[in-house]
Amino acid sequence: MTEATIQLHVQDLAGETRVIEGEIGMSLMEIIRSSGIDDIPAFCGGCCSCASCHVHVDPAFASTLPPMSQDEDDLLEGSEHRSAGSRLSCQIPASVALSGIRLSIAPQE
Repeated sequence: MTEATIQLHVQDLAGETRVIEGEIGMSLMEIIRSSGIDDIPAFCGGCCSCASCHVHVDPAFASTLPPMSQDEDDLLEGSEHRSAGSRLSCQIPASVALSGIRLSIAPQE
């Protein structure tokens, strides 16, 4: 890992947790998809219009996340898998504060 990257601990839909790395500034969705984890379809390509990149973030990292926008909240509102830690991974830019973040990919609707 370099100063320009962070580590993510991602639990995929099969329950396997993988440690992956990504560049600071990329969205968590981009990092997950570029690592070869195919459980996030990202139909809208990161435009916050589909919720297919829904993840559950470990509560220990809640205070390090950027605030949720109204659009993101509206999209998650319709998910049967929404929880207190629900976020759209396309809306979370990788930052030093998020290094080591733990998240699980939410089942698709």
